[in-house]
Amino acid sequence: MFLRKNYSKKTGRTHLAIVQGYRDIDGKNKHKTVQRVGYLDELQKEFKDPIAHFSAVAEAMDKERKATKNITVTLDMAESVDRSNANRKNYGHIVFSKIYHELEIDWFLKNARRHENFHFNTDAIMRLLVFSRLLFPGSKRASVLNKEMFFEQLHFTLDDVYDALTHFNKIAINHGFSRHVMIPNYV
Repeated sequence: MFLRKNYSKKTGRTHLAIVQGYRDIDGKNKHKTVQRVGYLDELQKEFKDPIAHFSAVAEAMDKERKATKNITVTLDMAESVDRSNANRKNYGHIVFSKIYHELEIDWFLKNARRHENFHFNTDAIMRLLVFSRLLFPGSKRASVLNKEMFFEQLHFTLDDVYDALTHFNKIAINHGFSRHVMIPNYV
């Protein structure tokens, strides 16, 4: 969290607010106003240095938020795991994810998508299709139905996957996918 200072040319006043930064689903930086503090000229009547005071308040709020972020989990080691439970998650894709990012496929897809008007994330769709085909070979439909097995939050439908396939075909032809992928040297 930090103290944001917004100067308005229209009013000639500076507004202070405590703001928290975060990343949205697509990885873009966003800010959320946690507390509106007030106008600087009014706060200077109450505080000697309102910017320093409220910067310290924002820092204390951030430390408190980080301290309460931890949770405690208790496991019963005698209890067995129900294999039919849908809440099980898969770690097997971590190795493939490392290679996927080293090849810079994510960068290529995000770059090719920037001029398109999609409501879904083509990089997330490609990751799901690649990882699920490597770990659980099956159809595209089966991949979408089993997307909850991965830790990532994947927000798209089967229709979005089919729409993305058209996009993948277009960029493979027009942008020369094989020329952009960086092949690392494995010895």
